[in-house]
This record gives sequence, structure tokens and C-alpha cells, in this order.
Amino acid sequence: MNRTELTERLRREGVPDALYDIPGVHGTPMQLDAYYVLRPEADAWPVLLRQRGQDSVIARFGTEAEACRYLYETLTDVPPPVPGGAERIERLLADADDIQRQAEEDFEQAPGHEGDEPRGT
Repeated sequence: MNRTELTERLRREGVPDALYDIPGVHGTPMQLDAYYVLRPEADAWPVLLRQRGQDSVIARFGTEAEACRYLYETLTDVPPPVPGGAERIERLLADADDIQRQAEEDFEQAPGHEGDEPRGT
């Protein structure tokens, strides 16, 4: 696989474009705090993680195919869903009003809470 094929495969898999940058083939549409970069060099194919403008090499390969395969696997390795996760989310959403009401009551009863009085006076 080469860089162009990698980009096509990642798009087919639904990997967000903002998660990776492949100079000369695919740029990030926006700058996130962290994203992967596949940067070809004269004698190697490093895969970097760019975080807040700082690059860290996370792997280095001798061929483009190896680097592309690694980046593809990294970006498409999605953990399986948590068993029962969907049901828990549905319960939370169904109980959202009760949860909010309880949080407000807990806040009102918290030590140091001064009701509607202005703070800092």
C-alpha cells in the first residue's frame, strides 16, 4: 500500500480527515491538538504524533508500505463496544431529568453554598 491508497482506504473506513496528515497526499483540514503524520524522509518512513505543534516519532519504517500499514492499523483499530453500553446510555438519557434534579439538590445542600447571594462580596 502506498500513501495514496492509504488515504483512500482510511476514507472508506470513515476515519476523520483531521486525525492524520500525509504531506503531498493528504493534509489536515483543521489543526487538532493531536494527529498522526506520515512523513517520508530520504532513508526512512517515520510515523509521528504531532501534539500541540511538537512532533514525536512513534515508529520508523524502511518502506512506505510498512509505514502505511502501521498507520492504517493504528487509525482503524477501534476497541469493541462495551457490553451493555448502549443500554446504559439509554437509561442515563431516560433518567436525565432525575439526575439533573438530584445534582441541583446536592449543590444546594453542599457546605459553603450561599443560595442566590452574590459571590465574592
